[in-house]
Amino acid sequence: MSLKDIAHEKLSTIRERGTYRELRELSGPHGTRVQLNGRDVLLFAGSNYLDLSHHERVVEAAVRGARDWGCAAGGSRLISGNLDLHEGFEAEIAAFTGCESALLFNTGYAANLGIIPALVGPDDFVVSDSLNHASIIDGVRLSRAQLRVFPHADCAALDKALSEVSRDGVRVLVPLDGIFSMDGDIAPLKTMVEIAHRHGAMVMLDDAHGTGTLGEGGRGSGAHCDVMDEIDIHMGNLAKGIGSFGAYVAGPRELRDLLINVARSFIFTCALPPPQVAAARESLKLVGEEPWRRWQLQLNAAQLRKRLAAAGLSTEPSQTHIVPVILGDNARTMAVCEAMLERGFYVQGIRHPSVPRGSARLRITPMATHTAEEIDALADALVEVVALHPVTGADA
Repeated sequence: MSLKDIAHEKLSTIRERGTYRELRELSGPHGTRVQLNGRDVLLFAGSNYLDLSHHERVVEAAVRGARDWGCAAGGSRLISGNLDLHEGFEAEIAAFTGCESALLFNTGYAANLGIIPALVGPDDFVVSDSLNHASIIDGVRLSRAQLRVFPHADCAALDKALSEVSRDGVRVLVPLDGIFSMDGDIAPLKTMVEIAHRHGAMVMLDDAHGTGTLGEGGRGSGAHCDVMDEIDIHMGNLAKGIGSFGAYVAGPRELRDLLINVARSFIFTCALPPPQVAAARESLKLVGEEPWRRWQLQLNAAQLRKRLAAAGLSTEPSQTHIVPVILGDNARTMAVCEAMLERGFYVQGIRHPSVPRGSARLRITPMATHTAEEIDALADALVEVVALHPVTGADA
């Protein structure tokens, strides 16, 4: 069978089940307004939560990074790509997280694929929340560790699972999302960390969506839940709230040394480009200097949830700047998504398999710089459009 035949066969199956996806083309800076396929729309579907990606200081830092270090690191960190820029930023991240050391990765996905196999193997266990991110799931698969999945945010189930697998000589890892990327709720970290440590398990916090957006100093969901010092492994993302690119892992010095030596997604890839590192470094400073951004971000999300709830549209269980409106049916969800685009609002529809079957949704992400009037306009339009697309009974 030819490559074209294989692709056609697989894509036909995807189309038949209503989950075919296409890329949308945006132009201009990734701010509150963007050009989407030539149309001016308000963006409520991005991860540039604090609107820092085109901040004047961040852009200028990227320019300086390119001018002073070039547009590429020129190699992997273990060969020729380990720049003083990387080392300096890692020291700042360590201070930001309150850890001994930190290590940069190219993405949060790559970080999780490196961390988990470095810590556990076939004789060990991972006890994971049912809604943990795909990168955690894939990291566990690569590790070949034995997996126990517990129902979302169920602390009693976590305790039970750990009691079943914890024993002398066995390493147990509990990876936890800080903010769950499709529901916007915050993990009950205080209780979960206490349970994990009581059973002798390591705790890894994936705070991709919390970094910069929550907690004192923007240190994330760990700070928000007052468990920063109790987390064994911190993973944060530099491409969302921080508005640049890349990710970091922070923890004890021994963790950094271990990852440098065994994390394949660190060893066998080029180092982060200097312009992105310089941009992220400046953006992290702005997170500390301009706390109004994370405060306003959460106020905007709260305003949106309140407006939608008053009109009968549930956004549960969201507690943060990720605001889901679950519509259930794939076709209905995408019809609402397209109708909102026609009205000038980009709110992305998310379907199975990205979310559980029957829970297709609009995933709405306000930014710190959206105005109250823009939030209200979005809510008004969404209420009208959803009413025009009633439930049909079709299964997603």
